[in-house]
Amino acid sequence: MRKSRFLVVFLVLMVMVGVLTAATSFGAEKVTLTLGSWRSDDVDAIHKVLATFSAKYPDIDIKFNPTNPPDYNAVLRTQLTGGTGPDLMYLRSFKVSADLYKDGFVASLTDMPTLKSNYTEGNLSPWTNDKGVIYGLPFMAVSHGIYYNADLFKKYKIKVPTTWQQLIAAAKKLKAAGVIPFSNGSKDQWDMNETVFMNLLPDFIGGRASRLEYETGKVPFNDAKMVAAFQAIKDIAPYLPAGQEGVSYYDAQQLFLLGKAAMFFGGSWDVAMFEKTAPGFNWSIMAAPAPSGKKTIVCFHPDCGIGINKASKYQKEARVFLEWLTSKEAAQILADEVPGFYPLSKNGSALKVKSVHASQFLAISNGKETDLRFDWPVIMDAPQGKPDGYTLTQTAALAVAKGAMTPKQAADSIQAGLAQWYAPTQHFK
Repeated sequence: MRKSRFLVVFLVLMVMVGVLTAATSFGAEKVTLTLGSWRSDDVDAIHKVLATFSAKYPDIDIKFNPTNPPDYNAVLRTQLTGGTGPDLMYLRSFKVSADLYKDGFVASLTDMPTLKSNYTEGNLSPWTNDKGVIYGLPFMAVSHGIYYNADLFKKYKIKVPTTWQQLIAAAKKLKAAGVIPFSNGSKDQWDMNETVFMNLLPDFIGGRASRLEYETGKVPFNDAKMVAAFQAIKDIAPYLPAGQEGVSYYDAQQLFLLGKAAMFFGGSWDVAMFEKTAPGFNWSIMAAPAPSGKKTIVCFHPDCGIGINKASKYQKEARVFLEWLTSKEAAQILADEVPGFYPLSKNGSALKVKSVHASQFLAISNGKETDLRFDWPVIMDAPQGKPDGYTLTQTAALAVAKGAMTPKQAADSIQAGLAQWYAPTQHFK
C-alpha cells in the first residue's frame, strides 16, 4: 500500500516537474524580431551590432531588413498599413516619423526612464510630438562636409579652403587643369538639396538662432541671406560635371572614388563605403567653408531614431533591445562598426571612434557651431495640397544649378510657397 502511495506521489511530482520544465522552456523560447531600415549599405556592420546584442540576450534574435533608401518611407508605410511592418523600425527625424506615430503605427516610449536619463532634450526632440510624447529612441546622427582628394590638392598646390571664396578659387584652378572640381549632380534630386544645399546653407544664413528667426517669422524666407545661399549654388554650378543633370548620387561617388573629381559634397554616412572601396589616393574631409567674415557652421543632423511597431506582438522584447541601445556598450560598438554615424546617447558623447575618416569627419565640428538640416523641424509639415519646405528648397536648388532660376527668384519661390500655409511668414508682403 505504501509503495503504491509512494509511486503515485512520485508520478505526480514527475508530472509537475515536466510541466514546470515545459513552461520554463516555453518562456525561454527564442523569438525573432525584424528591424526595418533605409541603410542597405550597413548590412554587415549592423549584423555585428545585433550579434553583440544577441550574445547578451540569446532568446532574442533581430533580423536586419533594409530597404532601398529613396523607397523606405513609402515601403514602410505600405507595410505598416497592410499589417506586415517590421517589429522595430528606423525612424527619420521630425515630420515623417511624427506622421507615423499620429497615424497609430508607432508605440509610445514616454514611460522608458532611460530615455530622459541618457539623452538630452535636444536629441529627443526630433522624435517627440507637440504633446511631449516620445515615440523614437534617438539612434544616430550624421555630419555634412566636403570630401577632397588630398593628392590632387597637393599636386595643384591647393591649400584646404577655409572661406567660400577660396573654395571657388580652388574649383576654378582644378577645372583649368582638366579635373572635375565637384562630382555632385542632380539626377537624384534629393542630392542637390540634402547633400549640397543643406550642407552649405548655415554658412550663409547662420546657425540655430538664425534658423529660428525664419521659423518664427522674424525674417522672411527670401531675405538677403537666403539669396546669398542660392548664389552659392550658382557659384558651384560651372564646376559640376558636364551634363550634371544626368549624374546620380552613385555616379558622383564613383567620380570622386576613381580620382576623376577632386571634391564631393557629402556626408559622414558615406565614410564606410569609401573606406571599403579604398581608393588609390589619400582623401580627407573639410567643412563647407563660410564666406569671408562669417563663421563656418557645420550641418550636424539627428538622422535616425528607432521605434517599435505598435502592432508587434514582441513589445517586451523590442523594449529590451531599445534599453540595450542606451548603454555604453551599444554606443561603442555602433561607433566602431557603423563609421560616420554617431551615437546620440550621452554614453556616446566621449567615445573614441575607431575609423580614421569618421574621426576626421567628427573633428570638422570642433570649435564650430552646428545645426540640423534647415527644412526638417517645421516647414516640412505642410497641409495636403500645399508645398512643403523640402519640396520648395529642392526645386529651387535644382533650378539654380541648371540655370533655370536666379538666386533671387529661388529665394522668392520659397517665401511664396510657404506663405500659402505657414502662418509665421504670411505677414511679409
